[in-house]
Amino acid sequence: MLQPSFGLAILLTTLVALGPLSTDLYLPALPTLAQAFATDAARVQLTLSVFLAGFAVAQLFYGPLSDRYGRRPIMLFGLVLYLVSSVACMLATSIDALILARFFQALGACAGPVLGRAIVRDVYGPVQAARVLAYISGAMAIAPMIGPLLGGWLTVWFGWRANFAALSLFSAVQVTATFLLLGESNAHRDPGATRPRQILGNFGELLSARLYLGYLLCFSFSYAALFSFISGSSFVLIELYGLSPQWYGASFGFVVTGYISGTMASGKLTLRLGPPRMVLMGALLGTAAGTLMAALALLEVHSVWAILLPMFAFMVATGLVMPNAIGGALAPYPKMAGSASALMGFVQMSLSAGVGIAVGHAYAGTAIPMAGAIALCGWMVLASYFLLVRRSVPA
Repeated sequence: MLQPSFGLAILLTTLVALGPLSTDLYLPALPTLAQAFATDAARVQLTLSVFLAGFAVAQLFYGPLSDRYGRRPIMLFGLVLYLVSSVACMLATSIDALILARFFQALGACAGPVLGRAIVRDVYGPVQAARVLAYISGAMAIAPMIGPLLGGWLTVWFGWRANFAALSLFSAVQVTATFLLLGESNAHRDPGATRPRQILGNFGELLSARLYLGYLLCFSFSYAALFSFISGSSFVLIELYGLSPQWYGASFGFVVTGYISGTMASGKLTLRLGPPRMVLMGALLGTAAGTLMAALALLEVHSVWAILLPMFAFMVATGLVMPNAIGGALAPYPKMAGSASALMGFVQMSLSAGVGIAVGHAYAGTAIPMAGAIALCGWMVLASYFLLVRRSVPA
């Protein structure tokens, strides 16, 4: 069976990063895509929201399949599908073809995060999982930090297709590394995990557990706020505030350093304070930061820093909330860690896709829709904690 090692942590980091990298790398090219395909921002934004929709649906299958057949074969299937779809994105000749290819790219991409989280639970156990996830999340954040910066230069130098060429190359390396280095980690394979009645029963059991549901909502609303920034920031900062694609990438990298700071703090403090307290700290900080951003947008403070500084603080909060919410949610479920992780991913991505679509359609030359969505999600994280998590954790 698979054993903890530094090499395993590095591989899992790249696998979990596959989802964020697939969205963040080509963000600077979104306005360029609108021009290249003669379409509007809402249509281009569908390449993000459709990706999340496909990502969400596929997780419902990857989790139970990995609980039955093991993590390794299902991971390899997803990575190969991602590679083929990335090449299709690179060769797309219309916005509709790109949207379709992005959907299939998402079906493959979600194998990395959902199975990567389950492997962490398999290998490191319930006590260490949240801590390891925090460190992996911090290292993983390097990818979205440099992704938009690299994507901005690739777009300027070679055009938008270069972004998907880079993703194709990255996934080819991942397929090779996974085939050669990733052993099986699932020691509790369940022959009935893919039976429809048992799948629904497992999901029902999870959703009826108040603690799991609370962590699930904290995790999902935190990511929905992040995705509001992902889907809206390129139009706000490039079109509204006049940043170049390269400077947009640098600005996005600055914001991501907040997430790295939060995850590093989680890695050091989680064993001492516990996931519930870490989630509360993040929820309070995120609510304050989101509310400040929305207030500045309503007051029409037209400054890049009115967006970047509150978002930096919100990303620190996200780094506190997300790894601890995952660790806290998966800890009680060793025999269905795949299903528990899959359900978290499904709700996370479904909610984020809906928020992203709303932000895209509401954009009308102001930062208000994006900032308002971030603030609302911050308040929902706080409400989920007090209504569900706090009432389920012993004093």
